[in-house]
Amino acid sequence: MSALLYAVVGAVLFALGLYGVVAASPLLRKVLAFNIAGSGVFLFLVAMADRVRVPFPDPVPQAMVLTGIVVAVSATALALLLICLLRELSDRPREAADDGH
Repeated sequence: MSALLYAVVGAVLFALGLYGVVAASPLLRKVLAFNIAGSGVFLFLVAMADRVRVPFPDPVPQAMVLTGIVVAVSATALALLLICLLRELSDRPREAADDGH
């Protein structure tokens, strides 16, 4: 029963994150919504690792989730860096950008 509950909550989180990616206009909100969708996928994978009639869960989905968390943190850091650089470049006056400096 608990694996089914985790799977449903994971699917709801994924749907909310997907809606946030599509509906949000600021880039930071899109990154946060993408992280929520990723958390839903991780929760769903952990729920699917629970097998019937076996005393221990399957370790392969758990290893995939741990690897996915590391990749998600790195991708989030890269996305935030790119957002900061984009904001810095868009706030620069036009004359300074056209000077070649």
